Amino acid sequence: MTTIHCYDVFELRLQGPQSGNPYRDVTLHAIFRLGNQTRRITGFYDGADEYVIRFMAPSIGQWSYITMSNNNQLDGHQGEFDVINARDGIHGPVRVNQRFHFAHDDGTPYYPFGTTCYAWAHQPEEIQEQTLETLAKTDFNKIRMSIFPKDYPFNTNEALFPMFMPKTDGSMDFNRPNSEAFRHLEKQIIRLGELGIQADLILFHPYDRWGYATMTEEQNLAYVTYVAARFSAFHNVWWALANEYDFMLDTIPMRTWDQFCHLLEENDPNQHLRSIHNGEQSMNFDHRKPWISHVCIQNWDVKRTQEWLNLYGKPVINDEMEYEGNIWPCWGNITGQEHVHRFWITVLRGGYGGHGETYTDPDDQIWWAKGGKLHGDSWPRIGFLHNLLKQEGIQGLKPINPEFTFPWDRISGAIDLDEKVRFIYFGEHQPTQWMTGLPIDNDNYDVDLIDTWEMTITPAQKIASFVPHPIRHGKITRGGKAEAAFAVKMPGKPYMALRIRPVNKEN
Repeated sequence: MTTIHCYDVFELRLQGPQSGNPYRDVTLHAIFRLGNQTRRITGFYDGADEYVIRFMAPSIGQWSYITMSNNNQLDGHQGEFDVINARDGIHGPVRVNQRFHFAHDDGTPYYPFGTTCYAWAHQPEEIQEQTLETLAKTDFNKIRMSIFPKDYPFNTNEALFPMFMPKTDGSMDFNRPNSEAFRHLEKQIIRLGELGIQADLILFHPYDRWGYATMTEEQNLAYVTYVAARFSAFHNVWWALANEYDFMLDTIPMRTWDQFCHLLEENDPNQHLRSIHNGEQSMNFDHRKPWISHVCIQNWDVKRTQEWLNLYGKPVINDEMEYEGNIWPCWGNITGQEHVHRFWITVLRGGYGGHGETYTDPDDQIWWAKGGKLHGDSWPRIGFLHNLLKQEGIQGLKPINPEFTFPWDRISGAIDLDEKVRFIYFGEHQPTQWMTGLPIDNDNYDVDLIDTWEMTITPAQKIASFVPHPIRHGKITRGGKAEAAFAVKMPGKPYMALRIRPVNKEN
């Protein structure tokens, strides 16, 4: 009997008809069962005479299956297989956790610290290998990538494969996916998973010269069903319906975006995360819709993170807070220090951010578009922040002041969900001392000074307490007097942070 690990893929390959259009004419499903657990899986045609059903095992035990099809060759196949414990380091799909945060299926916390390489999987093989080698050196655990190739300034080369089969006149037949192209894409999704990286798959985008952005509604719906059947069994998949959906409303109306989500709900039994991304900053999608799992947003004004959390009631990932680089568009020429600055603000206001790098290159070998090598300064420092969260083992951070009042409209502060570890980020401000707002007994707290650019952590010097301004800094007692709190000495330079933790009395 076949044995697989939990969260790995059980694949069933069957031989079936090749006549007509097997992509559209043949339906194939299977029911998988373990006790009272049932999963309905959609199969897909993989070229020649091969049909495939893929199943990601969500729990251990002896699973059984039976196929259903409108073709006799594919109908009624059944069997069993064993599922054992997950492999080391494999924690299952990422889910929304604690309303504004994320965790893997087994409960392991997950903090999305991703990057963008839109068309990396469409580049020459040697560039793709270089991209994977680069990713392995970083702390990125998510990558935004397009299923379709992209045509845009700095990204105009021909794709490695056409995504659909050719017609006799040489044009693409959008009713017949190119299995070779999709096999290559899934190979790269698997390799990302081996690196611990989530593949945030962008289904549609407007930057196109091949016709992918102007397929008919029927072709679009069939394509979404196909990619759900083909990729949903991989544990590291996310669905991003679009990059800048609002630039495609002439060809894909709003009602159809909702329909895409429903198709993913129906054909993805693992219910991977689903989002949609805006272009114009005034065109945020209504992320309150129940079929959208989290907010994916493009906005440079990261101090609005708390506003979006309050508005949508879901996790917020600002995947385009502008990019570190020096190209001519303003969204692609902020400094590395500014990029790191925006990450800290976003995270300490309860959200998550996305990295991108856009430095000019004579061959347009720009990371944000094609992958390859990183040349900027922000990526290791973003990884430093990521590691701070991982080292604490926290479920997530929440803003210290959800009302966004003074001083938290100027600086950014957060506390973990268990209300033990605090982070305060001063950004452009450069105080020489800081009132902690904590009780005067400062021996109960360890305070560390974090240089977010130099990536250093040193014990902060606690200084004599004083009675703060009764409204702006201290707590107000019933008698109208401010409670005293201890302060720490600061270096008087920008982009510094504090970490405050209770002293572990047991040690």
